[in-house]
Amino acid sequence: MTTSGTVAFNPSLGELCLFSFNLAQIRPSALMPEHMQAARMATNLILSDWSQRGVNLWKVDLVTQPLTSGVSTYSVDASTISMLDAYIEQTSGSETIDRIILPISRTEYASYPNKAMQGQPTVFWFDRLLSPTVTIWPVPPDSPTYSLKYYRLRQIQDGELTNGTTMDIPYRWLNAFADRLAWQMARIYTPAVVDRLKADSEQSYAIAAGNDVEQSQIYISPMLGGYFS
Repeated sequence: MTTSGTVAFNPSLGELCLFSFNLAQIRPSALMPEHMQAARMATNLILSDWSQRGVNLWKVDLVTQPLTSGVSTYSVDASTISMLDAYIEQTSGSETIDRIILPISRTEYASYPNKAMQGQPTVFWFDRLLSPTVTIWPVPPDSPTYSLKYYRLRQIQDGELTNGTTMDIPYRWLNAFADRLAWQMARIYTPAVVDRLKADSEQSYAIAAGNDVEQSQIYISPMLGGYFS
């Protein structure tokens, strides 16, 4: 058996659009500039929707924010969709210790009577503004040195049709994207096949999302002592 020996399949957005139009029963010979403009808009709306549906693992990265004594609020990159796990890195001389901190709501932060209280931070509030911020409490003191480290979900990069640009999605999500784009295009141009393409889109999305998870085990150890006391 002879195989390609490559794992480089990564079609451009233009190629994916042509395939999706075929799925929507629109042949390449019938395409006009307005079709491609609609496909570009739909592409970016799809990516926006996917960012709301869960944690896309390929768009998670770790950010380090040095903390300043007496300062509680820090700017967050506007491409941040959500903040996930966060921890405080404490450095004293050559020793570094990490401690997890927990998220709180706006209401809980507002309830703290002394927001300028200094100490090792234990909680954070992510304010999801157009220019987002993160606020920690207690506020870090002069020493030791603290840094806030957090995993964030980043916005998926824009889809563009020029210069053979590829998508900012992994190999395992390509089919889900093509099926979703086909459904979106059918809603505009070929309503007769909308229901079938919607079902295909939902199925392929469920498969991709179901496999876009961390492969780790969960152990549950219930405390049953109280039942026999």
